[in-house]
Amino acid sequence: MKHNYIFYGTKCNTKELEDFIKHTIQANEKAEAEQRRKTPICIWGEHGIGKTQTVEDFALEQGYKWRYIAPAQFEEMGDLIGMPHIAEDENNQEVTVMAAPEWVPQEEGPGILLIDDVNRADDRILRGIMQLLQNYELVSWKMPPKWHIVLTANPDGGDYSVTPMDFAMLTRMIHITLTFDAKRWSFWAEKNQVDPRVISFVLTYPELISGERTTPRTIVQFAESIASIKDLKEELGIVKMLADGCMDSNTVTSFISFLNNDLGKLITPEEIVTAEDFEKDVYRKIKNTVEQKTKRVDILAVICTRLINYLTLSKEKFKAEQIDNVKEFLKMDFLPNDMRLIAMQDLVMSRNNALKAVLQDPELAKMYLSKA
Repeated sequence: MKHNYIFYGTKCNTKELEDFIKHTIQANEKAEAEQRRKTPICIWGEHGIGKTQTVEDFALEQGYKWRYIAPAQFEEMGDLIGMPHIAEDENNQEVTVMAAPEWVPQEEGPGILLIDDVNRADDRILRGIMQLLQNYELVSWKMPPKWHIVLTANPDGGDYSVTPMDFAMLTRMIHITLTFDAKRWSFWAEKNQVDPRVISFVLTYPELISGERTTPRTIVQFAESIASIKDLKEELGIVKMLADGCMDSNTVTSFISFLNNDLGKLITPEEIVTAEDFEKDVYRKIKNTVEQKTKRVDILAVICTRLINYLTLSKEKFKAEQIDNVKEFLKMDFLPNDMRLIAMQDLVMSRNNALKAVLQDPELAKMYLSKA
């Protein structure tokens, strides 16, 4: 069922979101140094798409301190502003003061406070958060220096159980919307050692991973549940039950078909890079898989994407013969030119300088320059 979801901000993938967060935080740091107000970031997106994970990964990579709250769990304003207690003032008179909640950051940043699924909170809690978004403080406490607020939200206008935010609240934030991008997800999945058979499946059928039950989150749940099963075809019964437990029926049917067609056994990046005889061990194997009645360009794209992810993420120094295998892969006569160009561009952008040796090959350099 299609819904008229309401999103805010530019639609982006995870890499673009990370760049957006980084730039906005830098702008906020400059504003704070000049004693101007900082602007919180609100990330919109459907459930299970990776909003929270992306922010947490960003914080970890940047070395930021981290705090997390889910205001949907707040039942009283005290969960937000703290609880009163008796203390003595400078004149030794008893006064009532507010003790900040345990989740409030105490030390100086840099750090990120993530307010997760903010619009699932009760309207009363939302109104209480407004002052925090405006001034980075509430009546009882304030954020330490160099802390930044990031919020996530599910879209309004559909079947989500959310509390609408009015423009008085929306205009206190800068907005962006995260969407699913199979290529960027596969990079994250390779980095986090998600089952490679599931990565290949997602790259083959990316259109299935934006449904109500089939999301990046449930795909990872499924991948973890089958990781210990060596041969999925031999254990098809339990695999189907696990798939049914995580995903919708269309995705399950496609995954079973994927296995029955042996697409879960595609050549791996390691096999390509370490092949001793490229012609026999790689070229023929890929060609036999791809050259069917209808050329399976989608399979080629899966193999190519996974290879580039592997090369980019690897911290090993590749040997000369391994670089030669990468060159031979890119020169394969049945590899579409646009796919070859995208792969070479990805290698150029890689932080692994050893991979740039691939483009030193005169034939590949000529191909790259003629198509770039």
